[in-house]
Amino acid sequence: METIREIVFYKDYFDDFFETLTDKVKDKIDQVLFMMTILKRVPTKFFKSIESVKGLFEIRIEYESNVYRIFCCFDKGNLVVLFNGFQKKTQKTPIKELNKAEKIMEEYFNEQKKKDDGNKK
Repeated sequence: METIREIVFYKDYFDDFFETLTDKVKDKIDQVLFMMTILKRVPTKFFKSIESVKGLFEIRIEYESNVYRIFCCFDKGNLVVLFNGFQKKTQKTPIKELNKAEKIMEEYFNEQKKKDDGNKK
């Protein structure tokens, strides 16, 4: 099976969330992440753009009656960089989680820019 995109975990943001979950939820997340690496077009049931933040996306996971979200973005065309995740308890995504994801994304791209600038010297 051919890999279409690579998943990169940025710092420990995702791991800190992942470690708090049950094994069954972890398995479900692993299935969805694997799907992200092999499908050209990931169904919106599992992957959606965040309208209010340019370049930010959410991976959507449902297990039993629980809903989980993992924020991410693309880099260099096909890397999915995973940020924070949370269990969703209301219809709307909590603004606190959105703001956190936006800050992490800025931090990530600032670091990448510094690396790229350092490589040009």
